[in-house]
Amino acid sequence: MFFMGTFTPKLDDKGRLFLPAKFRERLVEGLVVTQGQENCLVVWPQDVFMEEARRAQATPMTSRGARDYARMLFSGAEEAVPDKQGRVGIPASLRDYASLSGDVVVIGVMDRIEIWNPDRWREYSAAAQHKFAELDEEPSPSG
Repeated sequence: MFFMGTFTPKLDDKGRLFLPAKFRERLVEGLVVTQGQENCLVVWPQDVFMEEARRAQATPMTSRGARDYARMLFSGAEEAVPDKQGRVGIPASLRDYASLSGDVVVIGVMDRIEIWNPDRWREYSAAAQHKFAELDEEPSPSG
């Protein structure tokens, strides 16, 4: 199952997020939320996060980029299991990192979910849409 779509839930007063209903079944066994690029948060199903962790572990720690990535990926990571209502708590440190309060934007991005501050998402999305519209060759998964 790929995560797809854009949703605009709210964080409650306790920092909990109602996961979009269409995402809940894939996350019921557990998830990991951590820092993402562009100051958003990334939510992975537990098994997908473990695959990402294995990829990070397989990179040589003599590479500064690999060390930096592993530090950011794991230092902010929090495991969670959604409650019966589909809510998951977002720790204060991660809410601060992504400037989240009240309204948020949740997007599905293939094997993960991203949680954005609405203003940052609008800025990022506008710039990315322009680049997307200008693509003139087939995107390749291998780069």
